[in-house]
This record gives sequence, structure tokens and C-alpha cells, in this order.
Amino acid sequence: MHLSRRTLLGLAAGVPVSAALAACGSSGPGTGGGATYWYLNGQPQEGVRAGAVDAFNKAHPEEQIKDTTFQNDAYKTKIKTAIGAGRAPTVIWGWGGGTLRSYVKAGQVEDLTPFFDEHPEAKKRLLPSSFDAATVDGKIYAMPGETVQPIILYYNRKVFDRVGVEPPKSWDDIMALVPRFNAKGIAPFALGGQSRWTNMMWLEFLFDRIGGPEVFQAVIDGEKNAWSNPRAITALTKVQELVEADGFIKGFSSITADSNADQALLYTGRAAMMLHGAWSYGIQQARGGDFVPGGGLGYMNFPPVEGGKGDPGNTVGNPAQYLSLSSKAGSEQKKTAREFFAKGVLQDAEVKKWIDNGSVPIRLGTEKLLAAAKNAEFLQFTYDIATKAEVFVQSWDQALSPTAAETLLDNIVKLFQLSVSPKQFADNLNAVTGT
Repeated sequence: MHLSRRTLLGLAAGVPVSAALAACGSSGPGTGGGATYWYLNGQPQEGVRAGAVDAFNKAHPEEQIKDTTFQNDAYKTKIKTAIGAGRAPTVIWGWGGGTLRSYVKAGQVEDLTPFFDEHPEAKKRLLPSSFDAATVDGKIYAMPGETVQPIILYYNRKVFDRVGVEPPKSWDDIMALVPRFNAKGIAPFALGGQSRWTNMMWLEFLFDRIGGPEVFQAVIDGEKNAWSNPRAITALTKVQELVEADGFIKGFSSITADSNADQALLYTGRAAMMLHGAWSYGIQQARGGDFVPGGGLGYMNFPPVEGGKGDPGNTVGNPAQYLSLSSKAGSEQKKTAREFFAKGVLQDAEVKKWIDNGSVPIRLGTEKLLAAAKNAEFLQFTYDIATKAEVFVQSWDQALSPTAAETLLDNIVKLFQLSVSPKQFADNLNAVTGT
């Protein structure tokens, strides 16, 4: 019986980026043998992904998958390099959207529409909304998997009680809470700003709450000067007002999300609030001691902005995670990957593990499991947000092309560091709109 080979690569281990990239080269399609699969590390999510691979390998001794794990930011660099060099893993883990479109345009991933025609049950058992970010020009190029991950505003109930304040019901409430927490030596918001995409979540919500979904949709549609929409400028301005008011932990630009240091700030009470993905619940549950079971963690959808056009029921984030099949893989590797998509993705054991970790799988028919789980209240909250939102905006850096996304992330850092004005930010992004 063969078990999977699992390799961990990432900056936390002290491995230089160049060395890590070189070390991964052997996992590409040119090695022969079994299929290869790269995905993100970090518990508790990594354990669920690894468990699905191990279960598949045990059930398919002649069709082995070799998996390699990466930290989030290191992975984004590595996968682009590998795909560009024609040495991608057989199974490409990702977020769909604009990045997937770039893979399709370059002929780097297989059209999976025939697979779903042959395996209609594989599609029917998943949330229909999960296929939007997997579809390019009417064809499906990725297998949706894992969980639905809206972005959530978390808060520390014990800190709020200690300061004697209530959770915010509006943007004005947020701004009014900032000096109250600062006066007590508590950071209003935790933020792993070095990772860039964490900052982006603030803009995603403010654009929606202030301007409605059509503001960012204009960007997706490639409309000229879409970023200069007056409501977009208002959203950019409000972010900088929050930074100037010391709304975030001091030194946020040097804190990484991969280290989970931002999560620790919340559950240790050094920060009162944090805007983060639904996956954060599992991290805080696993690492925060009695914080989650003791009722210390509060959560809510992002509040409305006074005068805004957006529906406060809308959300942003990841409608699923996605597995693509490299067009450069060998025929046997492709066969193994398709078998994994059909019989290894979101099987019963994996679904149960996601639920136990406080996540909502994208598989249909899990309502009873969610209701019976120890995290039932949070799971229902997440499920309701994801299924009742009129608009679920995909994370911007995944919705946009890789070129536009990189410009976006670089300028978001500058925006939060107050080194570009809202107008300069908009001008810089307008220059790459539609690329």
C-alpha cells in the first residue's frame, strides 16, 4: 500500500524563496509516476486536504497522488512560475476567476466540461454558485471543492465588555469605536498587512457598501476609468481615514497572515476586531484555547455605510476553492486526477472534517450535519451569508487578471501606508484595467 509523499515548503521554515522554488521543481509533470498536487499548508485546513489525498491513495493503490504544501504567499509565486515554465503539478489548487482565465488563455489547463458530462453526479452534488468562478466562456475548467468562505467581521466579546461598548452597526460606529479602544491600549483592528490581500478585504466591502456591486463590476468589465468612480474614491478615502485614526495595530505592515499573528492579536485581547475569512474560525478554535468554546469570539457581516447604495446582506470572499488539471500532465496523471475529482473530492470523511473545523463545505445536502455540529451557530451564520447574499463578490486578486491583481496589491499596500492618494491609486489601477 503506497501512501502519499507530502513535502512542506514555505517561508516560515526559514527557506529562502529561491531555494524553495528550486526544491519544488521535482514535483512537476516531468517526473513520471503518479499525479502531483500542490496546495496550501496551515492547520486545520492542511490536515483536511492531506486526509483527502491519503484516503484516495489508500483506495487507489495503482493511482497515487504525491502532494506538496506551501504557505499562501509563497504558493502564489511558485504556481505562476511553474505554470509559466510548463512544469505545473497535475492538479493545480486555486481560487478560480481571473487567474484561471489566464491559464485557459495560455492553454495550460484542461477543459473539464466533458468530465462533468460523463460524471453529472459530480456537479449535481455541489452548490451551483460554486461553478461561476470555474467557468470561462461557458466551459468548466476547474473542479470546485472545499468550502464557501465569505469574509467576516470578528470581534472579541470580552474586550468589548471590558471597554463597555457594543459591536458596530454602521461605519460611523466603527470610527467611533477606534478612539475608545485606543484609549485603553487595545488595537481597534488586527491586520496582517504585509500579506497585502488582507488589506484588500476592507476595500472589497467598502466598495460594495458605498457604491453597490456595479462599481467593481465596471472594473471586471474593463470600463475606462472605472476606478475613478466617485463612490470608489469615497471608499478609498474612508480606508485612509481609518488608518490615520490608528484603527489598525501598530506595525501592521510588518505582520504576515501566514504566521497567524493577526489571529492571535484577536484571541489574546490585544485587538478588539478583525476582518478575515470564514477559515479564521477554525484557526482561532484550534489555537485560541478556550476563546471560541468559552464564548469569547463574536462575528457579524460587515455593517452598512451611511448613504451607501450597497445591500448590507452582500458579501465578498471565496465561493469555493478550485482544482484544475494541467494540460501538460501525462495521460496517466490526467486519468488519476480525473478519478480524484470524481471519487476523492468532498467525500463524507472530508465533509465531516471541514464541518468539525467550523467550515461550510460546498456539497449540497449537509444541512443536518451543520445543525448537529458543535459549531452549529457559526456554521449556520456562514451558510446564511453565503446562500442569502444577493451578490457574492469574488476576492479581487482572484477575479482580476494576474497582471492587474499584482498592480492592485502593490497599490493597496501604498494606500494603507498613506504613500498614494485615492486619486493616484485610481489612476494606477485604471492603467491596467482590462489587461
